[in-house]
Amino acid sequence: MTSPSPALTLPEELILLALDPERGKPVCPARDLAYGTAGAVLAELEIQGRIREEGGRVQVVNPLDPADPLLAALLRTLDQPAKGRRRGIRARRWVGENDRSVQEQYLDSLVGRAVLSRETRRVLGLFPYHRHFPVVPDLARDVLDRFAAAEAAGYPDHRDRVLAALVSAIGLAGELTRLGRNGRTAMKVMRRSEWTASAVHHNVKQNESGGGSGWSGGDSGGGGGCGGD
Repeated sequence: MTSPSPALTLPEELILLALDPERGKPVCPARDLAYGTAGAVLAELEIQGRIREEGGRVQVVNPLDPADPLLAALLRTLDQPAKGRRRGIRARRWVGENDRSVQEQYLDSLVGRAVLSRETRRVLGLFPYHRHFPVVPDLARDVLDRFAAAEAAGYPDHRDRVLAALVSAIGLAGELTRLGRNGRTAMKVMRRSEWTASAVHHNVKQNESGGGSGWSGGDSGGGGGCGGD
């Protein structure tokens, strides 16, 4: 599998994998994709050597800003534990508290860089909501093709395995696999072994049960149901 474009981070790749290019909305519940986007930020920071997980908590091991300014800003939110709390915030908590904000920032960034276009529509003519469409369809297809190639090769790279784990965590495995049940099972195994994906999946399940994320208020967001995990 060829390396992903350096212009795309894991959260951006996950967003492009999840968006229906014709409808401009995720093929899974929007709240689940928001959890996944937040988890993908943690995964990207770990891959870049900025953080690690210890006992379910996120530990900053290299506070130097990443080259990507959005990642740099989000890294700084992880380095300020509250008074009296053990060093590092729980991964589940950070995902549950930052999901919508993180997703909005990444969508704004992708629109600002002309990777996505945005259409604003209104419910009952009153309440605005957004749809996002690929500006360069070949880029979105390339991300999908790279994911399929990684699956066919057995996910040889750690980055590929992390992305597959996140895909499973938000219920996209059934939509994206080309190997049927075996493909879904392989992604589920990776989901269970990757702490970032486990944190995402915890929040997804909490939200489905009506308890919100367990850290913030519940709102399942838009989007239709995904294929099985």
